[in-house]
Amino acid sequence: MSIPSRTALIDHLVRTRIAGDVATPRENNLDHYRKLANGDRRYWFGLEFGDRWTDEQDVLAVMAERCGVSDELNHRAGQDTIDPELTVAALDRMAAVLRKAAMGRQRVLFATGHPGGLLDVHRATAAALRAAGCEIVVIPDGLTADEGYVFQFADVAVFERGATLWHTHSPAPMAAILDGLVREGRPLPDLVVADHGWAGCAAQRGLDAVGYADSNDPALFLAEAEGTLQVAVPIDDHVQSPRFYDPMTAYLLAAAGLSPEA
Repeated sequence: MSIPSRTALIDHLVRTRIAGDVATPRENNLDHYRKLANGDRRYWFGLEFGDRWTDEQDVLAVMAERCGVSDELNHRAGQDTIDPELTVAALDRMAAVLRKAAMGRQRVLFATGHPGGLLDVHRATAAALRAAGCEIVVIPDGLTADEGYVFQFADVAVFERGATLWHTHSPAPMAAILDGLVREGRPLPDLVVADHGWAGCAAQRGLDAVGYADSNDPALFLAEAEGTLQVAVPIDDHVQSPRFYDPMTAYLLAAAGLSPEA
């Protein structure tokens, strides 16, 4: 896995639309910000915001600052953006967390609700941390949530229903994992590396957590702004090919001082 320079990675992120002019339209972004502000818990990703984010404009301001979407209130439809500089800066912050985990040989749990896009990002990160001496947390057997099953594939917890891996933002699968570990008398993870509701649930439970999130999913960015989540990395989380994320993963692991796979 070749390691891109910062400039080369930014060029790649824009070219593949992981950042830059992303596929998520402006109207979809604003609709989700509004729903979160209106208290729709499907958009809270397992976090508890109380009445702190009831103004859509406040949510937009955080998303402009941390994700790079347009801060123009009159821009209601059409193209929106993720700032690739913010993406790489967040990757650097995540790398610092991973470096600390490796140095402390921490217990790390990986999970994704985006198996079609991010499964291999998490798998490669787990492999690098294991090689550095970390323990990758094995989840309990027989877990269920949201009328499906929670299991581990290539070191990454995923959600399955009908013999198919599902895209889910729900916090319920992560809650099932953490509750299952407690029932078995096993220690909780020192760190959770995940995305969306999986990361949000872990952070709300008081665990150190980092995660990836799209421009239409503001919850993790608000949680980072409040200090509940350590890092939220802004990316389009399901681009045309999962291989497009490989340079991003290589950069992340190199920045963390970890050895990526060849």
